[in-house]
Amino acid sequence: MNATSPIYIILIAMSLFACQETDNETRQETPKYEATTPFRKDISIKKEYVCQIHGIRHIEVRAMEKGYLQDIYVDEGQLVHQGQPMFKIMPAIYLAELMKAQAEANIMNIEYKNTKGLADQNIVSQNELALAKAKLDKANAEVKLAETHLSFTAINAPFDGIVDHLLARNGSLLDEGTLLTTLSDISKLWVYFNVPESEYLDYKTNNKDDQTYSKVKLKMANGAIFDQEGKIETIEADFDNTAGNIEFRATFPNPNGLLRHGETGTIIMKKPYKNALLIPQKATFEVLDKMFVYVINNEGVVEQRQITIDAEIPYFFLVKQGVKDDDKILIEGLRKVHPGDHLDITLIPTEKLQSNLQLHAE
Repeated sequence: MNATSPIYIILIAMSLFACQETDNETRQETPKYEATTPFRKDISIKKEYVCQIHGIRHIEVRAMEKGYLQDIYVDEGQLVHQGQPMFKIMPAIYLAELMKAQAEANIMNIEYKNTKGLADQNIVSQNELALAKAKLDKANAEVKLAETHLSFTAINAPFDGIVDHLLARNGSLLDEGTLLTTLSDISKLWVYFNVPESEYLDYKTNNKDDQTYSKVKLKMANGAIFDQEGKIETIEADFDNTAGNIEFRATFPNPNGLLRHGETGTIIMKKPYKNALLIPQKATFEVLDKMFVYVINNEGVVEQRQITIDAEIPYFFLVKQGVKDDDKILIEGLRKVHPGDHLDITLIPTEKLQSNLQLHAE
């Protein structure tokens, strides 16, 4: 075959074209992906805790004397004020006892005056006078006791509060100590919630200089946020060893009486992190409950790095350990690459990453 024949020329052209395609495929074997570096920022993380809501005063109202319940002056759910009458126990017996005690005191008073007149004339001894005085004092004390028993037949509100269920009705025969109702002062609320030991230690460490850590919000049962801000005021003395928790108490004002004793909700507490190290959630992947990222070293080789997550915010993780500030972290193609692969990367500035990308963990 002639070297210049058309067939020979066509074969050479086809061979050159095939070599060019092979070269293109070889150049495309090194993929190019986006990467970024961690960044630092002062942030606050919201922590949520299930809570129980209590009025600052919640007491049982009980009968202090035996007798028939004569009058009920309040109704269930009613707001009462300090000193307002609530119940009346039939006072007839106690009134009679008072009148009897007063009569006895009058007799003792007359005897004392007679004895004193005789003592002044040295007809009777000073001991006789002292005995008469002691009898008078005893009689006066009996009057005070009878007055006290009589006063216990009128049961008044000890403070402003909301009346709960009425547990007795007019005409009921009451024993001493019979429960009549409960009364709740809800002008302020004590909200109790349990905090794990590690978060308690964080709170005590961070709250030395920053009192904002003690300010909390309350999410009500309907999901709405209560319009008053609370403050953590006390922490229980001992840990619950079975659960590893300790109880906190926050106080909330309740000026409109919206919340009541016994409700539940969720405490929202902000936990500040100073100079926290953040990476995109999209850069992470999980293997056997452990979190990893791909780091591109200076030679462009992929390294798999285990990390420890301290907390998370939308689209980002706070890293406790595992990466450094200048590490190049892969943020795409995580399912396509493997440790040891050579990659070309496009480094995305953290400012652009924060403002433009809505990143989710793969």
